[in-house]
Amino acid sequence: MEEVGEGLISIKGVFDLKRMVVFVFSLVFILSAHGVQAAGTITVGDALYTPNGTDVAVEGYIVGVPVGIDTVEQSNFTSDYALAVADDASETQVDDMIFVKLDSEYRREYGLQNNPGLMGRKIRIDGTRDDYFAHQGIEYVTSLSKVSTDDGGSGDDDGSTYTGSYYQDAEGLSGYALKQSLHEIIDDHTELSYSNVWDALRHTDEDPSNSNNVLLLYSGKSYSKYDNGGYVDDWNREHVWAKSHGDFGTSMGAGTDIHHLRPTDVTVNSARGNLDFDEGGSAFYEAPGTYYDGDSWEPRDAVKGDVARMIFYMAVRYEGDQGELDLEIADYVGTSGPYLGRLSVLKEWHAQDPVDDFERNRNEVIFNDYQGNRNPFIDHPEYVEQIW
Repeated sequence: MEEVGEGLISIKGVFDLKRMVVFVFSLVFILSAHGVQAAGTITVGDALYTPNGTDVAVEGYIVGVPVGIDTVEQSNFTSDYALAVADDASETQVDDMIFVKLDSEYRREYGLQNNPGLMGRKIRIDGTRDDYFAHQGIEYVTSLSKVSTDDGGSGDDDGSTYTGSYYQDAEGLSGYALKQSLHEIIDDHTELSYSNVWDALRHTDEDPSNSNNVLLLYSGKSYSKYDNGGYVDDWNREHVWAKSHGDFGTSMGAGTDIHHLRPTDVTVNSARGNLDFDEGGSAFYEAPGTYYDGDSWEPRDAVKGDVARMIFYMAVRYEGDQGELDLEIADYVGTSGPYLGRLSVLKEWHAQDPVDDFERNRNEVIFNDYQGNRNPFIDHPEYVEQIW
């Protein structure tokens, strides 16, 4: 009987093993049908149908902040506690989004209230499928990272991935037609008084590492938000498009447009004066990496692209209609009147120093909280070559 019993056990073991093999192959087939790959990632659509408790690696686009089971903020963000992610960067249907709970270690870098410029960015989330706000979600996140886009860029060194409808009227255009279309899109912004610019810059140029400070454009120093004024050790309001190039002063409009107003050291601002932008000259010791001579100013490498994109914005925003100035970029230095140079160098700087998260965030803050208009060359860096 013992031999027979052992034989029966062996037969039963083989039967159980076959059932297990069939189950495993069936599970692999089901997961493969939903796009899961070994050691790879799945889409948001696949994650929505993945059972709770499953460890997942999901790639998708940030599309908002969930604040309820069927409510997602897609502007004017009020929280850093979660993200809504979808397969389409322009998704508006909550049912096609998955909610990602952000634990404290991820909120500063990925929360949209502090980083609205991340809207539309592609990310990878490693965590556990678990409902959030009673909606399909991912909790217990172990890793968050920015994902390279189709053009090979990443969240730190590529062009913007802005995908909203703001520029839809400019689609398919180039040259003068594109410039005029962009002008119509960004024209008629909400204008600030020059005194209100102080508070605006405290917000737009806040140091991401120290919320009590602002980052100064040319020197790169982190300075107390309230050490502003006209004294030597203060910071003040630099007009990147020098206000004498058009003689607009500090009047509402070009004189208070915070897309080109930045905090700078008082002494550095004074040294730059109304110089055109070009390369070369003597080192300026108060702003490391900065060079200047009698007719030009070369900022440090980290903000060369920032400067160029501000100048491109001004040349498109102010086109001479409705009694405004017609600002133009010249390809020489020593300019006067409503001209500023030097175009060929600014284009080089634009390419050498691509859009970064600080610029994207600044653009979002200006759009959402102050002027209601955007800098097109932050959102679409390719517009520079298409116009100039």
